[in-house]
Amino acid sequence: MNQLGDRKFFIIGIFILIGLIYISRLFYIQVIDDTYKLDARNQAFRYKTEYPIRGYIYDRNGKLLVYNEAAYDLMVLPKDVKDLDTNDFCELLGITKEQFLKKMKKAVQAPNSPRRESIFEKQLSPREYASLQERLYRFKGFWVQSRTLRKYPKKIAAHMLGYIGEADKNITEKNPYYKDGDYLGISGIEKTYEKVLRGKKGMRIMMVDVHNREKGSYMNGIYDTMAISGKPLTTTIDADLQEYGEKLMQNKIGSLVAIDPQTGEILAIITSPTYDPNLLVGRARNKNFATLLKDTVGNPLFNRSTMASYPPGSTFKLVMALIGLNEGVLTASTRYPCARGYPPLGGRPKCHPHASPMDLHGAIGTSCNSYFSYVFKSVIDDKKYNNTYKAYQNWRDIAMSFCLGVKTGSDLANELRGNVPSIKYYDKVFGKGSWKASTVISLGIGQAEMGITPLQNANLVSIIANKGYYYTPHIVKAIGGNANDTLLDRFKVKHYTKITDTAIYNDVIRGMAKAVEGGTAAGLKIEGIPYCAKTGTAQNPHGKDHSVFVCFAPIEKPRIAVGILIENAGFGSTWAGPIARLMMEKYLTGKITRPDLEKRMLEGDLIHKGKVVEEKKTH
Repeated sequence: MNQLGDRKFFIIGIFILIGLIYISRLFYIQVIDDTYKLDARNQAFRYKTEYPIRGYIYDRNGKLLVYNEAAYDLMVLPKDVKDLDTNDFCELLGITKEQFLKKMKKAVQAPNSPRRESIFEKQLSPREYASLQERLYRFKGFWVQSRTLRKYPKKIAAHMLGYIGEADKNITEKNPYYKDGDYLGISGIEKTYEKVLRGKKGMRIMMVDVHNREKGSYMNGIYDTMAISGKPLTTTIDADLQEYGEKLMQNKIGSLVAIDPQTGEILAIITSPTYDPNLLVGRARNKNFATLLKDTVGNPLFNRSTMASYPPGSTFKLVMALIGLNEGVLTASTRYPCARGYPPLGGRPKCHPHASPMDLHGAIGTSCNSYFSYVFKSVIDDKKYNNTYKAYQNWRDIAMSFCLGVKTGSDLANELRGNVPSIKYYDKVFGKGSWKASTVISLGIGQAEMGITPLQNANLVSIIANKGYYYTPHIVKAIGGNANDTLLDRFKVKHYTKITDTAIYNDVIRGMAKAVEGGTAAGLKIEGIPYCAKTGTAQNPHGKDHSVFVCFAPIEKPRIAVGILIENAGFGSTWAGPIARLMMEKYLTGKITRPDLEKRMLEGDLIHKGKVVEEKKTH
């Protein structure tokens, strides 16, 4: 009996052992062996990423600036590609056999593998997809993944809107949300508001038969996750004003920025030359990008509004006047002679003829170089500091409180800070203790090493219009229809400069009004709309001077402030001034009362027709 019992337990033990071997093998295959697991799943299922609809973008009046159009990626799972008629497949896609082999090689190399899906052909159009879909069942291992592409009904605001590009290795390694083949915002507000616009991806599990045909959702989709659409953005841009400004700036190199001083909302932001944003969409994107990159004359891909740093020229005299008044070394009645250039500069830069000596209002109105050179010297040599370094640092701190030499903090991608030279810089150039006011005196008229962006210039005149404060310049007005989204809270905060006395600003504003009434901008009046302006000519060591103009209108409760610079265009009132004047009138009245001026600006070609004919008695 004991022998029979022992034999029974032995047999049971063998069965248990065999069972454990099978169970452990199944566990290894199904849980541990990822390779086998992928094979098994991919033979029965297809995991399809559901890409969300990217948020639409509108102008301030609800006009559509960016929408989406259907596109399709041809996907491949290399291990399932069998019995492929390569010639037929290449003919269907319009590619060569060499291109096919190159794409297949990429699909099986790291980070891809024969058992992982990847994109074989990107961004097929609906027409290409329709033609492909009819015959795709013949090519095992290939299928189509739907997605969307950006489209632009108006060919405007390319730099502000930005463009979409494929996530590279650096992005996919840092951010697990993005996978190979995903797209994201590369520049403009597409980049700044990427998380808002992109939405959230979903996933569908599809059953697939042996003929590569989808047979419906696995378990009726109970394990599927829905994509969540991105939120739409309402921008501050006035599409009509933006379009008009881009027409005026055609065939000119430079930038124009228009801001509502009461809110900090950017009404128009123009870089010229620009490009049709539709060029950087779809399969032709790389080719078009390379073509635009080759244009080294106009450099249309360069965003001058936020990335180009120019000497502000005579427009900086407004800041110089404010600092002088604030420091008590200048009053509205202070007079300085114009000796055709301040003596320590050796007679350079020269002034055009005007009355002399002049008070502050007259000096602003006629843009006297000599006057503001004296003002700068009086600030740096101020006896209350008795030290050049202390006085200069105070001057620099005040200038930087006007957002010069620092970023404005806008929601525009890739903004640069410009430059207000530091003490450390001049010590390095001239030697410690070896420089003084007369050494760097051209700073007083916005020259030397000083550089500001067109966005900073527009913000500067907004500060003067507001008499000492500004709201951070911004492009987005509402997210998902909500103007109170917390992401926009920072744009509702007032920022004050180091000069807060409104009487000081009133003196400068009177001088700017005088520039329009009978000074350097006298030929640019707008009937029925009194406004303030300052012309500028920024010296350019590489060629003809730049034409600069800042203005705001109307004088009381201003609704628009404009900063504009046109490269190599000479005096401020010749090209920059007329364009700014037309922009203000268009925005405030919806019409133009100077068709002659508009015609000259629209037809003016400063890139292809050689030298600019400058008007006399302007600066």
